[in-house]
Amino acid sequence: MATIESNISAAGDTFQANREGMLALIERVRGYEERSAATSAKSRERFEKRGQLLPRERLSLLLDPGTPFLPICSLAGLGLDNPDLEKSVPGGGVISGIGWVSGVRVMVNASDSGIDAGALQPMGIPKQLRVQELALENKLPYVQLVESAGANLMTYKVEEFVTGGSLFRNLARMSAAGLPVITVTHGSSTAGGAYQTGLSDYIVMVRDRSRAFLAGPPLLKAATGEIATEEELGGAVMHTSISGLGDYLAEDDRDAIRIAREILAHIDWHRDMPPERAGKFKPPRYDAEELLGIMPMDPKRPVNMKEVIARIADDSEFLEFGENYGSATVVGHFKIEGLPVGVVTNNGPIDPAGATKATHFIQACCQSKTPILYLNNTTGYIVGKDYEEAGIIKHGSKMIQAVTNATVPQITIYCGASFGAGNYGMCGRGFHPRFCFSWPNAKTAVMGGEQAAKTMAIVTEAAMRRKGEVDQAKLDELERRIIDRFDSQMSVFTTSARVLDDGVIDPRDTRAVLAKVLAICREAELRQPQAMQFSVARP
Repeated sequence: MATIESNISAAGDTFQANREGMLALIERVRGYEERSAATSAKSRERFEKRGQLLPRERLSLLLDPGTPFLPICSLAGLGLDNPDLEKSVPGGGVISGIGWVSGVRVMVNASDSGIDAGALQPMGIPKQLRVQELALENKLPYVQLVESAGANLMTYKVEEFVTGGSLFRNLARMSAAGLPVITVTHGSSTAGGAYQTGLSDYIVMVRDRSRAFLAGPPLLKAATGEIATEEELGGAVMHTSISGLGDYLAEDDRDAIRIAREILAHIDWHRDMPPERAGKFKPPRYDAEELLGIMPMDPKRPVNMKEVIARIADDSEFLEFGENYGSATVVGHFKIEGLPVGVVTNNGPIDPAGATKATHFIQACCQSKTPILYLNNTTGYIVGKDYEEAGIIKHGSKMIQAVTNATVPQITIYCGASFGAGNYGMCGRGFHPRFCFSWPNAKTAVMGGEQAAKTMAIVTEAAMRRKGEVDQAKLDELERRIIDRFDSQMSVFTTSARVLDDGVIDPRDTRAVLAKVLAICREAELRQPQAMQFSVARP
């Protein structure tokens, strides 16, 4: 296999400017994530008085020490709880990700009850739906650490109530698919949220802290006149000894986490997996640190994406497919920590030859059961009279059909621009890639702001001419407003906030993230959970 020879000059001014810009964006992403943790930690005194652990302390105890954790959608809701980004607290009210518990790779979803008592925040429902989708697709056991005040009644929206039902539907689907659902109810799990606990296969409840009821004491009194304490109505002792809702009674948060870990330790989850084999592979020949300076902040500037591949592929080896045909579209094979992957990426717009080549390559990967990685860096499918005559719509449609119907895991990383139908042909979020991450500089839009502004200006000017008067000041103002509108929506700080990816990653972590998700996909292919007609019902 050919080794990529890098032509990057890390000492050049352009590289250094790119690097500084990328580092500033990474710092901004980390700042938002740290704000969520710091805001939750402000509740420490209150939690300690109740003998409880903070949500991130619970998560830390749950996960196997020293093992990797892949956060999912950490910027969900950014700017939607508060339009002032300097005050916004992202995360959607939950902490989610893929990690290891008692040697089992699981999806974890933990209520961030240090913030507004765990009430759902903007984008909390879409984030959890995405997390559940990932668990189902990748055959991962689902662990919940529940303590939530439920929906915020002051900001109640009927559409959230209706779509929120899918959260409970998915819990039943996971159980029926043979994926264990394990829940530790650390505190409140009330009203509709009680089913978050009830629809679980294994339920751990904490003495004097867990609460699960359809109607709390105030609502019960208002509805029926009956008077009962929270403990009588839905406490851990009642549910583990009388109602049968709870399976295990824990003395405190630490004890509850211990029990959850023991449950996973005693499930024979690895029965279908072959014995562990230590894979032999060589790391890339070039430093991942250089990924910071490769991508320009301006998505219109050209980039040779082979320079990216050289810094994530084993031994920087890359077997390119159809190198001289449709060369602006780069496809080929390489490995990451010994795991084979096919890549589709862009050194420019996608032309008819590039679309045809990509279609062929995607189908060939499906034939060989090779996962496909899409490294998005395109302003879209190429336009113009010659390209229309060459069948760009037809060939682009073939590529989109191949992406849609691919039978292997597809993983997408937005590295630069992902504009127009190029987003679709490169397996954008709407095409349900198995995993989808963004670099901090990535831009996603139907087109660039300047192109959109010029398009509307041309149309508007033509209309003005038909009326006999062209107002240049109005045209200039129109262009400015459109550019501002497009530019404000295309950055990751807008798209990731709306759960249009699974998170923003540091480019330097790309190889490590891809190694994790490729391993997850491989395990999912090999694993055969015992599917049932129904989910496991409570006694």
